[in-house]
Amino acid sequence: MANVVRAALVQATWTGDTASMVAKHIEHAREAARQGAKVIGFQEVFNAPYFCQVQEPEHYAWAEPVPDGPTVTRMRELARETGMVIVVPVFEVEQSGFYYNTAAVIDADGTYLGKYRKHHIPQVKGFWEKYYFKPGNLGWPVFDTAVGKVGVYICYDRHFPEGWRQLGLNGAQLVYNPSATHRGLSSHLWQLEQPAAAVANEYFVAAINRVGVEEYGDNDFYGTSYFVDPRGKFVGEVASDKGEELVVRDLDFDLIEEVRQQWAFYRDRRPDAYEGLVQP
Repeated sequence: MANVVRAALVQATWTGDTASMVAKHIEHAREAARQGAKVIGFQEVFNAPYFCQVQEPEHYAWAEPVPDGPTVTRMRELARETGMVIVVPVFEVEQSGFYYNTAAVIDADGTYLGKYRKHHIPQVKGFWEKYYFKPGNLGWPVFDTAVGKVGVYICYDRHFPEGWRQLGLNGAQLVYNPSATHRGLSSHLWQLEQPAAAVANEYFVAAINRVGVEEYGDNDFYGTSYFVDPRGKFVGEVASDKGEELVVRDLDFDLIEEVRQQWAFYRDRRPDAYEGLVQP
């Protein structure tokens, strides 16, 4: 019997406040559950605007603790209600002065499994993230969930192949890549990098982007979220580049082992020859 996982993602427009943004994602999750989805992921800092278009101290107010803050607590309740694994990207405050771009992973019974903190932090026009976030310090965790082994890699991380590989070495079958990227900066890379990572590391990738223009800048987030399989093929259609969308797709996890036996990239790795890659 095929090992098929029905998975979902949400690309969303900003509503104007956290309460309505969380409420909207709850409804998307419930709809995904009605369609039979067993895992869902949201976009980068899903419960806030992409405030990194500016550098203003008022935006530290979007941060909350993980896992004990209000959003992750509510998502744990939602996971229990829907029976879905949920990937929850938020702005995390650990203690005064310690802020991270984080994604919590919650199992289908509401258990908090852990979190990933974004490693690579950009500091360029429209993406002033070093003003807000410390670099991640929790490594490359892969979470043993009700649907299988799930990892997370956040937005700008996707440009760095090392983390993709480490997630594969740690056993990932599905990696969620929540993002906020705009049309003029990276749209020509969006449908290249994640499929290439899925091929090189032989797992599924869920690539999620925001959509629309928000109040703190003129970044035009272009959506086009998708799932891609270990052969680099899109699973179903790519989402709209202009509107909000819930994407639900069936992922055949048996394809992972089939591809790994056929292409054998892990067998033919040469870690003994890679020392220069980690020299500063």
